[in-house]
Amino acid sequence: MKILFMGETNSVRSQLAEAVAKNIFSEQAHLESAGAHPSPVHPLAVKALQEFGADTGLLRSKHLDELSDDFLHDLDFVITFCPDEVCPIKLVNAKKIHWTLPDPLAGGVDENEQMERFRHTLQHIKTQLVEFGREYGVLKEGANVH
Repeated sequence: MKILFMGETNSVRSQLAEAVAKNIFSEQAHLESAGAHPSPVHPLAVKALQEFGADTGLLRSKHLDELSDDFLHDLDFVITFCPDEVCPIKLVNAKKIHWTLPDPLAGGVDENEQMERFRHTLQHIKTQLVEFGREYGVLKEGANVH
């Protein structure tokens, strides 16, 4: 099963989703993330993922054009975190799912409050991924789903 997580900048929510999914999904799931306007992975996203226990060593924002034709051709799911007009998906064979999550960067708050938003967003994404993983049979046996 091939899954693409897509966000406008591929710097927060789609990165969180890809890293968490790599922790809790079996090797049967081939996972990537990309954005319409990639920008560097946000440092608080990295911090939240490290707290979660995810490997952050290979995190990097990517544009859809950087993904292999083989991956895109056989894509099963595209999970988006941004409005359709920002994340244009021309992948007709993939099932498109939109998860509405507020951007943890939205609003003027201090870094502690922002970090709490990142943790909350990560937990929300994890909950949705566990549900998705159970539904499609890709949850890794013994995965930390709590």
